[in-house]
Amino acid sequence: MTILRKRTNSALSDGSRMSFWDHLEVLRGVLLRSVLYVCIFTCLGLIFKKALFGVILAPTDPDFCVYRLLGWSFGMQLINVEVSAQFFAHLRAAVATGLILAFPLIILEIWRFIAPALYDREKRPLRISFLLATLLFYVGVAVAYFIVLPVCLQFFINYSVSDQIVNSITIGSYMSVFTSTILLIGLTFEFPTLVLALSSLGIIGEEMLRKGRKTAFVVVLVVSAFITPADPVSMFVLALPLYLLYELSILLCISPKNHVDTE
Repeated sequence: MTILRKRTNSALSDGSRMSFWDHLEVLRGVLLRSVLYVCIFTCLGLIFKKALFGVILAPTDPDFCVYRLLGWSFGMQLINVEVSAQFFAHLRAAVATGLILAFPLIILEIWRFIAPALYDREKRPLRISFLLATLLFYVGVAVAYFIVLPVCLQFFINYSVSDQIVNSITIGSYMSVFTSTILLIGLTFEFPTLVLALSSLGIIGEEMLRKGRKTAFVVVLVVSAFITPADPVSMFVLALPLYLLYELSILLCISPKNHVDTE
C-alpha cells in the first residue's frame, strides 16, 4: 500500500488529482515548517539559558530528586577545558530542546501530509497512533531523564580502573551523553506507534508479533546496550520498559477496531 495513492472522494470533491511534483511541493512545505518550528524553540533555548541549564545540570546535583528518593550519595562537578566548549554546549542544548518541544508540531505536519491519501476508515486509528506518538515520546524523554541518565551517571562516575586516575568530566562530554540519551530513548518509545499504524493499514498483525517475541527480546537487549553502554543494571532498566512497549504493541494489534478492511 502506498501513501501517495488516489485521494478519497471527500478529499477531492472536484475530481482533481495531485501529481508527483505536487506531492513533492507539499512535502517541501512540511519540511520547511518543521524546520521552522525547531528553529523557533531553539531560539527559546538560546534565550532562556539559565532555566535550560537548570534542568540539564540537575542530574549532576547531589540534591536531585531521584538521588534523594533512592538515598544515593552522588554528585559531579563539570569542568571546561576548551575556549568554545560552553558556547557549543549551549547551542547543542538549545537544538535538542527545539527538537523535543517541536515534536508534536512535526507529528501534526506529518499527519496533515498523509491524511488526504487515507480512506475515511483508516483515519481514525491512525489519528490515534499519531496522538500516541507524542505521548510516548515524552514518556521516553521522562524515563531517560529520571531513570536511565541517573543510573548511567552513577555507574560511569564511580567506575575506576585505578585509584591513580581522577574522573574530571567536561561539559562537552556530559552534553553528549545527555542529549543522545534523551533523544534516542524518546524516539525508541515510538515503536508501539509504528506498530499501531502498520496494523491499522493491515500490513502486520498480532500473530506476527507474537511469533517474534524471542527475537524482539534479543533486539531490545541489543538496543538497550547500545543506548546505555554501562553496567548490566542500566541496560535492564531501559530494556524492561522497551519490552513492555512491545507487549503493548501486541495488545494494540488485538483490538479489531485498529484493523481496517483492506478488501
